[in-house]
Amino acid sequence: METPHNATPTGIAAEDWATASAEPQYRAAVIDLLGALAYGELAAFERLAEDAKLAPTLADKAELAKMASAEFHHFEQLRDRLAAVDVEPTTAMEPFAKALDDFHRQTAPSDWLEGLVKAYVGDSIASDFYREVAARLDSDTRGLVLSVLDDTGHGNFAVEKVRAAIDADPRVGGRLALWARRLMGEALSQAQRVVAERDALSTMLVGGVADGFDLAEVGRMFSRITEAHTKRMAALGLAA
Repeated sequence: METPHNATPTGIAAEDWATASAEPQYRAAVIDLLGALAYGELAAFERLAEDAKLAPTLADKAELAKMASAEFHHFEQLRDRLAAVDVEPTTAMEPFAKALDDFHRQTAPSDWLEGLVKAYVGDSIASDFYREVAARLDSDTRGLVLSVLDDTGHGNFAVEKVRAAIDADPRVGGRLALWARRLMGEALSQAQRVVAERDALSTMLVGGVADGFDLAEVGRMFSRITEAHTKRMAALGLAA
């Protein structure tokens, strides 16, 4: 998904962390954001390692292990940044653990293909959301967030495997389309829950912090995320 904000950065987006973080509410919002991202990357590492057990071939298992390793490296970058700004990483992650754990428990895949679709669809929705927010962050934080959102290669891998499975048995497509729609709903529900429970983060998103989103922009943001989801479904060969 392309970042919708391509104009020259202004306000906080034109500042570095040292300058922007002097505002206490902004600092709190960014720490929340990095905490949520860090736990998300750690959970992604655990999930990919677990999904590797469902892999039908040794080559597939090795591919997922490589992706899991990349996710853990992203977690380390976020952990180190939190520590560098004098925040205990586990303390920053803790408020988001239950929501993410609940999401993963409620959307546990029953087989290899569901696991691939979950990683591709679920992770992509989260990445789209964080990229939207990153456009409003200070330059140092924005660079870090965009760096850890780099594609680990799972997207192309999932598309290739899912399309091949549908070609081999078209009935698979209907089941996976229903699964992906469920994932979309659960992911958005959990995201809204997390934001609603964290005052600094929600205030930043609805415009309480300089250069935050206003309510109309939040609506447009979710429209862009939904549109990107529809395109990914098409890439998988599934109906949105």
